[in-house]
Amino acid sequence: MPALDTFFPTVRTVAVVGLSRDPTRPSHEVALALQAMGLRIVPVNPKHAGESLLGEPCIAALEDAPAKIDIVDVFRASEQVLPIAEAAIAIGARCLWQQRGVANLAAHALAERHGLLSVYDRCLKIEYRAWKGALDGR
Repeated sequence: MPALDTFFPTVRTVAVVGLSRDPTRPSHEVALALQAMGLRIVPVNPKHAGESLLGEPCIAALEDAPAKIDIVDVFRASEQVLPIAEAAIAIGARCLWQQRGVANLAAHALAERHGLLSVYDRCLKIEYRAWKGALDGR
């Protein structure tokens, strides 16, 4: 399992599961920040499938992803994460990331058993920004 400082340099695309159109929601704020840091986001929300969120086409499910997904960033209730982990494995994602406040340990263990980097109850925006800041000498 790679450490984040060796994993992050290879990350290009993040599927944001549960991305909200509401700019006051954490999923929206995190996705916008990830875009600002140079990552491509793939919005995943069945309520908004076919619409554009943050300038990207929103898909209903991970299986509909138009590109290779590096990180599946989950903004869903903890009890909803296991099928998302299964989908992340099925599409060949490299990391299952459960945002702050989200912690499904069965999904975490499943992801790790299938070779994915798995993180729970941590904010991807904060971790990625800290890693980028360390690169810039901040």
